[in-house]
Amino acid sequence: MNDSRHLLSRRDCLKLTAAGCVLHAWTRAAAGPVSAVARPGIALQLYSIRDDCAKDFDRALDEVARMGFEAVEFAGYHAYAGKAAALRKRLDDLGLKVAGTHIGTGTLQGDALAETIAFHQALGCKYLIVPGDGRFADPEKSRELAEIFNAAAEQLKPQGMFTGYHNHTGEFQKDPQSGKTYWELFAERTSPDVVLQQDVGWTVAAGVDPVAMIRQYPQRSKIIHCKPTVVDGDSGQPFIGQDSVPWSDIFQVCVEVGGTEWYTVEQETYPPGKTPMESTRLSLQGIRKILGR
Repeated sequence: MNDSRHLLSRRDCLKLTAAGCVLHAWTRAAAGPVSAVARPGIALQLYSIRDDCAKDFDRALDEVARMGFEAVEFAGYHAYAGKAAALRKRLDDLGLKVAGTHIGTGTLQGDALAETIAFHQALGCKYLIVPGDGRFADPEKSRELAEIFNAAAEQLKPQGMFTGYHNHTGEFQKDPQSGKTYWELFAERTSPDVVLQQDVGWTVAAGVDPVAMIRQYPQRSKIIHCKPTVVDGDSGQPFIGQDSVPWSDIFQVCVEVGGTEWYTVEQETYPPGKTPMESTRLSLQGIRKILGR
């Protein structure tokens, strides 16, 4: 293990997963299902089925609703770009809520922010998440980026809205000056109103303990990404509950300290013979089984 207390070897991750399963089993026996304590909703990041969305967005949304997802997180609006009211009606007709959206940093700055707020208020979307920015892991520019999020969060708060950032693996590289990861620096430099949308699959892939990250920053995991991930060298399938991610421990800490409102499934791996829709359905079944729903 290197000098960061949160960076784990693959073997450590496996030990954590095994220990977590024992703890979760004891917790379930003592207190019932995790969902009995609190009930974050289950959403789908539509990037999971991006080709289906591009081909026929209405049909894709219909299939997502039929699967049983409670909400969606957007990665583009297709034919509904600029048509928040029409998209809101479509979602209402399907019984789908809006868990959040992925947008660029530029939409949170200057005159663009007012337009961003108006569109997403009409849509019923309060979590505006940036899924990547090259400045995040830059020693010089990362502080500037944090200030952009602080300023946007201050403007969004009176509207009951939030902004935040979504990680991949690069966010857990270390800043050469502080020795801290860029994820930790961003968390320290931003206000508690800035959401840390941890993609726990990418976190595990980076060799980092996702449970420790959620616990270290209480109430800042309002919406997380549930990406099934099989670590190199592991056996398993890229579906929630069949992979390398310690799901039970993650869901428990989300309930205990995360302030989590949405578990957002993101399916990016489709095994041979499985379509994106079929793969997504299998992960939905997996998360429901773990949560006892």
